[in-house]
Amino acid sequence: MEQLNIKYRTDYGAYELKNIYQKYLTIALVIGLAFHFLGVGAYWGAVYLSTETDPKGTVRLILKYSDLGPPPSMTDAMAASVTAANAGVKPSVGIPVPVPDAEVSPDQTIATQAEMSAQTAPIDQGLGGEKEIKIEEDEAPPADYVPYEKAPEAVKQIQPKYPDLATRAGLEGTVWVKIWVDKEGRPKKAVVQKSDAEIFNQPSTDAAMQWIFTPAMMKNGPVSVWVSIPFRFKLQGK
Repeated sequence: MEQLNIKYRTDYGAYELKNIYQKYLTIALVIGLAFHFLGVGAYWGAVYLSTETDPKGTVRLILKYSDLGPPPSMTDAMAASVTAANAGVKPSVGIPVPVPDAEVSPDQTIATQAEMSAQTAPIDQGLGGEKEIKIEEDEAPPADYVPYEKAPEAVKQIQPKYPDLATRAGLEGTVWVKIWVDKEGRPKKAVVQKSDAEIFNQPSTDAAMQWIFTPAMMKNGPVSVWVSIPFRFKLQGK
């Protein structure tokens, strides 16, 4: 039989890989850097194109609701404390005094429905012809938290009346009232948030509706907000 002379290459293998790995490593690094810069450039390009600017060139900063911090506490600056004097003393009961009947003129009459419907309404004789009547819709209550730059401040505070029953029973407590302050600084609604005794709720809301504030201010003007006010009922001498 004939013997086959087969020669094997001894220059291929680890030796050849060592010679070409540097080239492929450099190519892979260049491709990775290219993809990296392409992604970063696409992100900042989208941010730049989505930025809103006004005609004067001022950039408007748009904040998320979660980026806004909590409003400043107003409980220490506007806290109403009610003190009842002479605790434990029963109020005196007044004596009814008779009042004479009101004198009514026999000639006075009340117009009937037919007579009132027959009367015509006065005609507007102004130079403008038809008179435009503008009806303002009721303002919707604000959200629980409305951002503002200047907080409302109380310029008129009314102390609630201490209930007589609570005075005789020696009850004390605090009522937290949430007040809706409109754009003019006037309360439009008062809601009890937390109360130590229900007997103090009605006097607290009645007093809160008589408070007057400076309106909360934002960059574009006044805004309506909710304000929390604690009304503390404390007996004198305790």
